[in-house]
Amino acid sequence: MIDIKKVADLRQKIMIEVSKVIVGKEDVKQALMIALLAGGHVLIEGVPGTAKTQLAKTFARAIGGTFKRIQFTPDMLPADVTGFYLYSPTGPSNFIEGPIFANVILADELNRTTPRTQSALLEAMQERQVTIEKRTYALQSPFMVIATQVNAGGEGTYPLTDVQADRFILRINSRYPSVEEEVLVISGIDRIEDTNTVEVTTSQEIMQAREIAKQVYVSPEISRYIVTIIDALRADPDALSGPSTRASISLFKCSRVLALFEGRDYVIPDDIKKLAFPTIEHRIRVKPEAEMDEITPAIILQRTLDNVAVPKPG
Repeated sequence: MIDIKKVADLRQKIMIEVSKVIVGKEDVKQALMIALLAGGHVLIEGVPGTAKTQLAKTFARAIGGTFKRIQFTPDMLPADVTGFYLYSPTGPSNFIEGPIFANVILADELNRTTPRTQSALLEAMQERQVTIEKRTYALQSPFMVIATQVNAGGEGTYPLTDVQADRFILRINSRYPSVEEEVLVISGIDRIEDTNTVEVTTSQEIMQAREIAKQVYVSPEISRYIVTIIDALRADPDALSGPSTRASISLFKCSRVLALFEGRDYVIPDDIKKLAFPTIEHRIRVKPEAEMDEITPAIILQRTLDNVAVPKPG
């Protein structure tokens, strides 16, 4: 018997703590929770001033463990992320850990630094380790990167490479608040600014919840549905490049967590549809000639979802 209630209770107490500071943005909070229990990383995109950094920082503090923030700038070097060896002419060299050595990393404005420095995160995000001068160092567990970026193409930005974007299990957009939400923000700003986020869970609880998520049943038909969607995207005539197998894995893992949040111990097609955009859209590249016709990754993905047959209940 899968302990669905244990995961529900964990989700609730984290969401309550985060909501003391962050008004609205339920979709972004949900994405962070899904990625946390799926063992992945999240990319939050949006214009400046839409609480991307504040949300990521609040979430990180609520889930506990060690937290580090990296403010990316154009002049940063990879060693500023991973760490370096400090050599002494009179004694042994000492390794100085970079901010990557923590449970939760806030990679703030990731696309304001150069691709060379962005790539310093690749090994850490994929393998939970960093290699410096042929020596490998394991990172803490759980390990999660929450990256923010201003909208692609903004002044002073460097677009993430396909390889880097593919490392994020989810990408979510932090939009402007609604009128009602913004009224709540400005009327309660004194309380919000004075609120100290407290740790409401432990690394052990998170790891236990991840193990519970692995027990959620995914039928062969659902697995084939996921792969059929990905395969259709690769064959789309307007797609320059389609999603890798990492996209299939991401959708598979995230769907199990969403099923738990919905109170089920099995995945249904609607779970796949709900997660398709945040897990897949940022992995699609459009051909230049298609872009001229205003074709976007979202358009390609939507028509694929419309065309791929949904598996019938068993």
